[in-house]
Amino acid sequence: MEACLAVEKDVEKVIAKFTGINEHGKRVLSDLVDQISSLKQELQNAPEDHILTSVQQELLKQTMTKIKDVTSCLTQEHRDLHSSVSKVGKSIDRNFTQDFGACSRDSVFNDPEKVNIINKVICNHYYRQGMHDVADTLVEEAQVSVECYDKEPFTQIHHICESLNNRNLEPLIAWATALHDALEAQNSPLEFMIHRLKYIELLRKGPIHQADAIAYARNHFRNFVHKHEKDIQTLMGMLLYVPNGISHSPYSSYFTTDSEMWLEIYEMFIKDACQMLGVCVNSPLITCINAGCQAIPALLNIKQVMMQRQVSQIWKGTEELPIEIDLGSDSRYHSMFACPILRQQSTKNNPPMRLICGHVISKDALQKLASGNKLKCPYCPMEQSPQDARQIYF
Repeated sequence: MEACLAVEKDVEKVIAKFTGINEHGKRVLSDLVDQISSLKQELQNAPEDHILTSVQQELLKQTMTKIKDVTSCLTQEHRDLHSSVSKVGKSIDRNFTQDFGACSRDSVFNDPEKVNIINKVICNHYYRQGMHDVADTLVEEAQVSVECYDKEPFTQIHHICESLNNRNLEPLIAWATALHDALEAQNSPLEFMIHRLKYIELLRKGPIHQADAIAYARNHFRNFVHKHEKDIQTLMGMLLYVPNGISHSPYSSYFTTDSEMWLEIYEMFIKDACQMLGVCVNSPLITCINAGCQAIPALLNIKQVMMQRQVSQIWKGTEELPIEIDLGSDSRYHSMFACPILRQQSTKNNPPMRLICGHVISKDALQKLASGNKLKCPYCPMEQSPQDARQIYF
């Protein structure tokens, strides 16, 4: 990401310089053409046997000198611009030419089974983006087995998203109505917000649709009174201002931020739909790419430091990274336990173990602290048997 920003900054400088040279060139050339045209017109109107006066001769000399100076100036600016453009290429080479092989292992993707998993992840991403033709072609050419239930929910989600982009709520209303119980179980306000937006859109059409808005409110808001009573009271209060123009009422803010309401419903629908499917909002492919963009610069830096200090063999591309890389709270999907003794994250082979006293350490730490059938807790004086420890699950 830092490399992209650095190149973008250089490109913006070139564009700004080009714009300035372009405007300056047009302005100078326009003034020069006007001066030459005026001088030409004056000479054409003179008699055939007219002899140039000293003033006219001096004016011609000044004009010719100005033409040479302007041409020389524009040529120099063009050279400077060409030099700036060439620097962009050097900036790209400087920021993007990296040996990423130092941070990866070629053997990771040699297994056909793992290659098949990668192809499935890519197909899943295309289905989630609504690019079904591309995904179907990849399935056929890579011989990937994709079940129908893997792509049908995303087909419906993409269709609803397209409808929302076109300001059409009907597909989303049908979806939310069919999954009313599931949305209630998730304590999601999505269904109420959909009906609220539909109601506001009816009021936006003016007094002629006021009766339609009242009928719509009677049919749909009664199921949400227990959770959204105050909001419904506010919506009902809007009816008083419809005849005189609701855009100038105390509720005008609801009608000037309609795009924000549509965007809020769009994002909430994506979140709730993915939660029902048991998947994250971003596809696994996007998550991996974003994680890689944040992790690779740090890994390249630590690799370079290791090579300079001749300790590159410390990190041999094992499953554990040489440094901790925080991808932010949005990229945390699982509960984690780090052993307070060994400072290592728990794994399937090294799970967290609960001692009788209630303290938790890793299995490896338990084995290292145990002395035969005796174990002294590292945090309290209680002695116990290692066999009494129990594995816990987060």
